[in-house]
Amino acid sequence: MINPQQANHVTLVITHSVQPGKQSDYEAWLELIMPQAAQFPGHLGVNVLRPVHGENTYTVLIRFDNLDNLFKWTQSAERKTLIATLPAMLAAPEHTEVRPGAAFWFTPVDKAKPGPARWKQFLLTLAVIFPSTLLIPQLVDALLPMSRGTLWGHFLDDACVVALVVWLWMPLLTRLLRNWLIPRR
Repeated sequence: MINPQQANHVTLVITHSVQPGKQSDYEAWLELIMPQAAQFPGHLGVNVLRPVHGENTYTVLIRFDNLDNLFKWTQSAERKTLIATLPAMLAAPEHTEVRPGAAFWFTPVDKAKPGPARWKQFLLTLAVIFPSTLLIPQLVDALLPMSRGTLWGHFLDDACVVALVVWLWMPLLTRLLRNWLIPRR
């Protein structure tokens, strides 16, 4: 159970194993529930990792600014109504986990499988952070020269880097490099 007293950037990691032939129904269900989650305070975004290689497992990552706001969403009447329609589409009960920060990027969907080696996590994170921290400050300085050397300019640089990492690079690269991160056996 989620403890609503804790406060931290959190991600709800939901794993759904969809029945064969029900993927279009499930995709339609996602199109209903994702905008509803976005209406709640503190919603920071959602990523859907769709099945590959003929698998049927979806992983949905829903980020909130703190645990209280995530709790409000998970306990909402809107979510409960849509969740009630879900079992008819699933081959197994849904699995949910709450993860602080960005720890979810390297969590394998199947808990029986090991996560990626630490050196792979390091290399991928470095490959994302290094060019971002080189290019973003130059771009911000070019667009807003008055920000150079200021606290708010540094904050803007960092905010842009984090936004790119969380919403673009890590979802894209962990999906593209999935077989390298966690080889299929």
